Amino acid sequence: MTLAARLAAQLQPGAVVLLFGDLGAGKTAFVRGLAEGLGVATEEVSSPTFTLVQEYRGRRLSLYHVDLYRVSGGEVDDLGLDAITDEGVVAIEWADRLPRPIPGAVEVRLEDAGDDKRQVTILGVELAHSTR
Repeated sequence: MTLAARLAAQLQPGAVVLLFGDLGAGKTAFVRGLAEGLGVATEEVSSPTFTLVQEYRGRRLSLYHVDLYRVSGGEVDDLGLDAITDEGVVAIEWADRLPRPIPGAVEVRLEDAGDDKRQVTILGVELAHSTR
């Protein structure tokens, strides 16, 4: 089970996961891992850059995948994120473009560590230990 899937297994309805990282850092790949943990077919998950918000129905919870790459601060309020946050898990790529913090959100920071490796920092939740 991936790190993201382990995180997803602990998330409850209304959870918000904020993803930070440069272009190509692995934000969408991390969302695929969240999808796996929520029971969403991972092959369905792609970057919603042009649709802005993509909904995936999972066996456990729905996943709302938001990409703010092409959105300015004022436009974020028009997306209606408040309306979807109670229904499932919301994963927001390019979260640094949010006009204000989201209280209680989990922060995931992804950095290139060279040789196709990533440094992942997760703040706001303590992951259960895996025996694998």
